[in-house]
Amino acid sequence: MTTTPPAAAGGSGPAVAGQQSATVLVVEDEPAIATAIAQRLSAEGWRVEVARDGLSGVDAAARLQPDAVVLDVMLPGIDGLEVTRRIQAERPVPILMLTARDDETDMLVGLGVGADDYMTKPFSMRELVARVKALLRRVERAAQVVVTAPADPPIVMGDVTIDRAQRRVHRGGEEVHLTPTEFELLVMLASSPKTVLTRERLLAEVWDWADASGTRTVDSHIKALRRKLGADLIRTVHGVGYAFEPPAG
Repeated sequence: MTTTPPAAAGGSGPAVAGQQSATVLVVEDEPAIATAIAQRLSAEGWRVEVARDGLSGVDAAARLQPDAVVLDVMLPGIDGLEVTRRIQAERPVPILMLTARDDETDMLVGLGVGADDYMTKPFSMRELVARVKALLRRVERAAQVVVTAPADPPIVMGDVTIDRAQRRVHRGGEEVHLTPTEFELLVMLASSPKTVLTRERLLAEVWDWADASGTRTVDSHIKALRRKLGADLIRTVHGVGYAFEPPAG
């Protein structure tokens, strides 16, 4: 099912500059939820297509080359985790994962296979739109960085190298795959080593989202970074936020 933007749409306002022509793929098997999401995203001016099972979602992603994907975890055929793996193996694309289970383990698994953000059902459509807009803004911002600042020097601290121009991270000589969100979060922390950055600031700067209710998203991404890069790199300051601790050497 494809939903084209209505001529005059209601909602929280138009998509931000540069996003009007964005294509969003929704992979959701519950018809009522899929239709509601498609209509709400379409009201932002985006082209929206819906796939109702995992394999159809993978095929649609290959055909559409979407700018963002909204993906349910529980799907017929193959589940959302496998869909994420297959989509990201072909072409990196920001993925917002939906689940009916409020389980932190599920959240970390989803982030670990390549999802960029995570929402638990039931959710508000306003929050869903805000998160999709944030995903699209980060993609646009990353593209601008590649064009305007290709010569940004890498951040090198001990055995960690963060190549901002190529958006690659190495530790101990081994490349570590990070999602676009994880990369931006790491760059922000590493750009101010030993400085404590609040969850609210990280949420606003990385996610472009000022609602403090999303700070759990920050915590989950920090856990994903620690799992991939080592727990020693990021220090928790309880009740405040996080600080990057440069490794020795």
